[in-house]
Parts: sequence; C-alpha cells; structure tokens
Amino acid sequence: MTDRTPSKSAEPAPVGDLGRRLTERRTRLGLTLREAAGRAGMAPSYLQYLEEHPGAAPGTGVLHILAEVLHTTVTDLTGGDAELPPGRGQAARHPQFTELTTQECRALLSTHGVGRLAVPTASGPVIVPVNYSVVDGAIVFRTGPGTTPAQAAGCQVAFETDRIDDAFSQGWSVLVRGHARAVTDPDEARRLDARAYSTPWAGGRREQWVRIDPVAVTGRRIAV
Repeated sequence: MTDRTPSKSAEPAPVGDLGRRLTERRTRLGLTLREAAGRAGMAPSYLQYLEEHPGAAPGTGVLHILAEVLHTTVTDLTGGDAELPPGRGQAARHPQFTELTTQECRALLSTHGVGRLAVPTASGPVIVPVNYSVVDGAIVFRTGPGTTPAQAAGCQVAFETDRIDDAFSQGWSVLVRGHARAVTDPDEARRLDARAYSTPWAGGRREQWVRIDPVAVTGRRIAV
C-alpha cells in the first residue's frame, strides 16, 4: 500500500479521536510507527498522517487492516463504543482465570485512576465512582461535605477498580475492603494534597479527604 492523501469518501467519518486511539494502541503494543506501518503494508508517512490529523477519514478497508495489525477492533479504533459499557464481547476461546497475589493487586492499585466505592447509606448500599490515589498503602480520594462518597467516613466499605479489554476479552479487577475515615488533621490533609495524583473530575470545591485503610485486598485476572 503506497503513501496517499485522504480521499473524499461516501462512507461516514469515524466516530471519535482516531489518531489518538491509533497512537495509544500502537504504543501499548510496543510498536514504532514504522513497524506498525510495515505490518499494515502502508507508508509510515500515511500512518503518521492518520495519527496526527483529526480530520483523517480512511476507508473501511484501511481501518480493518489497522485493527488486525493492532489486535483490536474497528469499533474500538473509531470510538464507536465510547458510550457503551465494556464487556459486550464474546469470551475468548481458551481463557485463563487466575487469582492475583496481594503484591500484584497493590501494584495494579498504585497506578491510580477511577475506582468504584460501595457506600452504606440509610436507603441501602450505593456504588459511586471516585478519582483515587494510593498514599502509604491507603486508598485516598477527595470529595465534598454531604456527598455520597463523604458518607463512607466511619464505615466499613468496599472499593473496586479494574481494566477491561474488549478487543481481547480479558482484564483484571481488584477489590479492597477496609475502614474509611475522614482526614481531619490539617498536616495529613496538606500531605495528601501534595502527593495525590489528580483532582476530582467532577470539579467544584471538594476539599474533604477520605482515607480507606485496607483490611483485605483481593484480585483476579482473565487472560487469553
């Protein structure tokens, strides 16, 4: 396949940020731009164009080739599943289910990100997403007074985070059970402010830190 410029096509443009998804998937597989282009039978300059130009709209054939080379799906590359929950794909032919060690669980948790917090409330348990970090082995997150996550303080809670890869029908999940408490010491709060990875996506004034000290940490992985 030779170098080319995008052509006007009757096919609809891909949904989502194609270039970002191509780059992310290629990087995750450890492929250079030249290596990925070679496997796809296209000029590196054309793949670079697809990755760097938001308006790039390759044909269906090119998308299928790239999806095969990057071990994913056209739907995933084009962001067609962006508003759909993960896990809709079929199970792999020979899946391998394993329990993770405590060390493996803590390593996965330490990557930080978004997790799900199970909070006991007067009307029953509620599960809400929170932006979390791991500081000194504890799960910490910032919230606002009166919010659902704030109700976790003083309770035994469960916290879960995971990674689902629909393209390969594999993934992992880690479950933490422990006691949650509000951080009231100003020095500890300042230390968390300095060491936490990110601020809550929800925005606004969320200055109340909550800390979960793990009592049990378990996890599982499904691989192909």
